[in-house]
Amino acid sequence: MHSVAFHIGSLSIYWYGVLVALGFMVGIWSAARRAPHAGISGEVVADLGPWLIVGALGGARLLYVISYWQEQFASKPFSEIFMIRHGGLVFYGGLIGASVTTIAYCRIKKLALWKVADIFAPSIAIGHAFGRIGCFMNGCCYGKACTLPWAVHFPATHQTAGDGIHPTQLYESSLNLLLFFYLCHRFKKRQFDGQVFALYLMCFSVARSTVEFYRGDYPAHYVGGLLTPAHLISALLFAAGAVLWKWRSAQSPVRPPAQ
Repeated sequence: MHSVAFHIGSLSIYWYGVLVALGFMVGIWSAARRAPHAGISGEVVADLGPWLIVGALGGARLLYVISYWQEQFASKPFSEIFMIRHGGLVFYGGLIGASVTTIAYCRIKKLALWKVADIFAPSIAIGHAFGRIGCFMNGCCYGKACTLPWAVHFPATHQTAGDGIHPTQLYESSLNLLLFFYLCHRFKKRQFDGQVFALYLMCFSVARSTVEFYRGDYPAHYVGGLLTPAHLISALLFAAGAVLWKWRSAQSPVRPPAQ
């Protein structure tokens, strides 16, 4: 756990912020490279990037503040809400914020929404992979206690008191990296607009739900302590992906995969 990357004078630059920013840049760059293969200018997609950053960070921070208000914010100065560099972003909130931003941008620019969604689907996965490494460096989103050979030990001052725990941040980062390569492959073989994004929703919800069984940082669980709040959201996300697949495959003409 090394939360501070470097210092600029008295200002501390945190690994969490550095890696989240890097994830955004890599994700936008890769989306811009895919865009021409869907008949959309890479420059148009790149122009969406700054708006996506605002929407994703705003949504992710808002959901985190709402979720952990009593534990982390109620007794602290109001300015702490904006201290993203200290950590504290909920991915699902970011996905919602980014989705709303993309819908608005596509309406304004008169772009085909589901083409853009397919272009960005792999980018969401690669950006999230970088972000989870940031979580690991920050010591948040940690796992349950374990004695496996790959168990990690954070400092004694950490909430886990230095005990061996599952490196859940690295589990999820690895799964997102695999998902990125899979979606890039599927993008070349997509048969209708919205297919790759629907695949992302379903695949990520399964990956996230799997990792959630090893998470140890939640203050509340459901169904006898077995399920986390993210399990419930993942179930809805999987259902949304399945509905989107069925709807878009019926609405869009099926085209043969690109050779």
